Amino acid sequence: MIGRMRERVVAACDGASKGNPGPAGWAWVVADATESPVRWEAGPLGRATNNIAELTALERLLASTDPGVPLEVRMDSQYAMKAVTTWLPGWKRNGWKTAAGKPVANRELVVRIDELLGDRSVEFRYVPAHQVDGDRLNDFADRAASQAAVVQESAGSDLGSPEPPPAPDVPAARKAPRRKANTARAGGGSSARTIKAKFPGRCLCGRSYAAGESIAKNDQGWGHPECRTAAAG
Repeated sequence: MIGRMRERVVAACDGASKGNPGPAGWAWVVADATESPVRWEAGPLGRATNNIAELTALERLLASTDPGVPLEVRMDSQYAMKAVTTWLPGWKRNGWKTAAGKPVANRELVVRIDELLGDRSVEFRYVPAHQVDGDRLNDFADRAASQAAVVQESAGSDLGSPEPPPAPDVPAARKAPRRKANTARAGGGSSARTIKAKFPGRCLCGRSYAAGESIAKNDQGWGHPECRTAAAG
């Protein structure tokens, strides 16, 4: 093909599980030269964990992009990123066993991702989720995955699907009332209050929380009380 080859493709992928485990979905999005969403795909997983959804999203992204072009992958899942960048070499050396000697969780997906990575150039970049001025590609993938989890239907640019709608759980969690009837102390001070989530959402640790579950505010939004405590410690 005559013409200038793109130096790098920028993309994002994300998974969602409404309940963890619960109705789950995955999504990926590829940007153009201005980092605007130009091609995307999302799909349902039935009932699955958030980790499976995150790994599936990465596997589908790698399978859908040209291995000959360098790729930058933006993700908000610490688990999925560490699985393929930090833990995977050790798992392979140990015969797909963890350092504790236990079988690697979601091994089939991890093995498939390892095969797809091959000799291609892939740079992984962690981006925090649910930020007001956060990464637009990650936000797009997050919304697409959330929609796929809820409606359990495939969507994407090749299917002529419209841009996924805003995730309903994010603003709702931020606006959740802090009535005394729904609060409990997790420590000293008002910042330690917990509330009952009105809608399902996702903690900064990558795991989801269900509607009615106790959540606490942290520096990046709402999440599990224990994660807020760990971050403050």
